[in-house]
Amino acid sequence: MKKVITYGTFDLLHYGHINLLRRAKDLGDYLIVGLSSDEFNDIKGKKSYFSYDQRKLLLESIVYVDEVVPEMNWEQKRSDILNNDVQTFVMGNDWEGKFDDLSDICEVVYLPRTEGISTTKVKTDLNKQR
Repeated sequence: MKKVITYGTFDLLHYGHINLLRRAKDLGDYLIVGLSSDEFNDIKGKKSYFSYDQRKLLLESIVYVDEVVPEMNWEQKRSDILNNDVQTFVMGNDWEGKFDDLSDICEVVYLPRTEGISTTKVKTDLNKQR
């Protein structure tokens, strides 16, 4: 079985997220999503609308996602890959080159973002409607 892993906050879930998850799943048989914990988001300076548990519930409801694990820090990606026997690491191409150091233990793939949508865009558009 070929395992794939990706990471993200996945707040305000939208069709760009679904496209990423679908394309990641297409690269293997089993998709693991490392979901940023609320504490890790604080470290990154991000504030999610939905809590970790709410975002996890949403992700677990998506047909492409086989497993959701908490992402607690930047450094855990290497151990997650090794501990879960992952063959492919996937991120959006806005992270291009940032995780190339993992290529010694798995394939690293950067997928193009879905044009015209992002959580930042959703938040901006909603604020304009006020």
